[in-house]
Amino acid sequence: MAKPPDTSISIIAENRKAWHDYTILETLEAGMVLLGSEVKALRNKQAQLKDSYVSIRGTEAFLQNAHISEYRASSYNNHAPERLRKLLLHRIEIEKISRSIQEKGITVVPLKLYFKKGKVKVELALVKGKKAHDKRDSLKKRDADREIRRTMQKGR
Repeated sequence: MAKPPDTSISIIAENRKAWHDYTILETLEAGMVLLGSEVKALRNKQAQLKDSYVSIRGTEAFLQNAHISEYRASSYNNHAPERLRKLLLHRIEIEKISRSIQEKGITVVPLKLYFKKGKVKVELALVKGKKAHDKRDSLKKRDADREIRRTMQKGR
């Protein structure tokens, strides 16, 4: 009898700041071209997505400023922590992202880095920057929702 494939998702890193600083318009999933020492470092959850973003060069997409720490057990052939990493996307997806980036105020940032079926995937989001008053409104709404949940639980 065949063993069912492993469909579990193991989150490596999240970009929580993106949810606070941006309005998420759309999300998509991409693979990444990585070196062996990078995969080993990711298995140890040694990654950070803060201040990282996606750029388009020609017909290819790249993840910039994503920090994957050096793998300590690796020898002389270790990777550079903040090197450019190619994203694996379909041509149509890259063209869509490219058109969106050319619009005013839209950028692409990674939200999550995770393992899916043994492969490293990154969840990308088309985002638009929030103004300061929008950030305050989001915080007020979140606090109000939290307070409502608290009172609902006390009433039970």
